[in-house]
Amino acid sequence: MTDIVFIEGLRLDALIGVHDRERLAPQPLLLDIRMRFDNRAAAGSDALADALDYEAVSLRLADYVARTDFALVETLAEGCAALILDEFGARGVRLKLSKPEALANAAAVGVEIERGRFAA
Repeated sequence: MTDIVFIEGLRLDALIGVHDRERLAPQPLLLDIRMRFDNRAAAGSDALADALDYEAVSLRLADYVARTDFALVETLAEGCAALILDEFGARGVRLKLSKPEALANAAAVGVEIERGRFAA
């Protein structure tokens, strides 16, 4: 199975960072998410109940991220990936978490992780 449900450029604000200046206010994060999910049931039924609901995923991630105050993007990325796997039944997730305002001379910094049984 190679079905992928994706969310690109999900913008969420988070209090995250190790430097004092990063702890003063939430900063924007961008998430690109690829979720491995068998879409055959949804394609056959044309019912949202059989699909991996990307709107529900994005809303749940927004709530989760707003409630965290991790120092490291690595920790937040792990939590987001676990949430998708545990709560939405994805078989695998590839998640790229970017901090676009972290460095003045870079477009973004961050991490990209893969968890679960993911086939590219």
